[in-house]
Amino acid sequence: MKIFFKKSEITEYLDELKASSASIGFVPTMGALHSGHLSLIKQCLKNNKVSVVSIFVNPTQFNNTSDLINYPKDLKKDIELLENLSKKIIIFSPEAKEIYTDKELTNKYDFNGLDKFMEGKFRNNHFEGVATIVELLLKIIKPNSAYFGEKDFQQLAIIRSLKTNVNIVGCPTLRDINGLALSSRNIKLSVKSKTVASNIFKNLNFIKSNFHKSSIENLISTATNNINSFDQMNLEYLEIAEENKLVPTNVIKSEKKYRAFASVFVDGIRLIDNIALN
Repeated sequence: MKIFFKKSEITEYLDELKASSASIGFVPTMGALHSGHLSLIKQCLKNNKVSVVSIFVNPTQFNNTSDLINYPKDLKKDIELLENLSKKIIIFSPEAKEIYTDKELTNKYDFNGLDKFMEGKFRNNHFEGVATIVELLLKIIKPNSAYFGEKDFQQLAIIRSLKTNVNIVGCPTLRDINGLALSSRNIKLSVKSKTVASNIFKNLNFIKSNFHKSSIENLISTATNNINSFDQMNLEYLEIAEENKLVPTNVIKSEKKYRAFASVFVDGIRLIDNIALN
């Protein structure tokens, strides 16, 4: 296993591998690795001769300073997890000053409306921060393919909209036995909180099961009341949107695909989830 902290060093190393026509797969992460991350990395290992995992908590995608400060970090544990998975994995774990050589600034983008609702509505400039770091990392790693989880479906759609020559691969959301989507933030939840949080997925499943049986207004209203009936949970948003444009809607067209998206605070911890409806 090789670990790089400088972009010049990993670039030089990967350029040599690419010269021998080795396919390079890339999984960008912010660390605090869990089984969801590992499922992406396993897919990457399966599909590519060379697999790179970045561990970098990107400051420009946090609109809340305390959220950035409190984001879980344990590089030693992350490295151990990756080493147990495969000693062939290449790790890139730079400092912020290595990535943002001058100031921590984001680029400006036109996401064609993909960023206007759900996460974009409640996290100002979040997706500009995400797009900026993804583009920077792709320029450093120069992979053939990069792997992202569908748990962050809106993020996945926005990354796919970027003008890159990289194959962007979406991988299914991994869940625990109760249906809670795996997330680095889950580590902050107590056992009781995790049990309560499983009701997010239960209500998304309720919407899916009744998608063609009831109006969107009724589905959203019922699921909202169900979630907010728990003292530990506070719903931030619950929307049904068409997959391509990600605009919330009350009208269903048979030829289009839809998803339900939710953000819920559980004992103060913000969790997001989504599910395909048809």
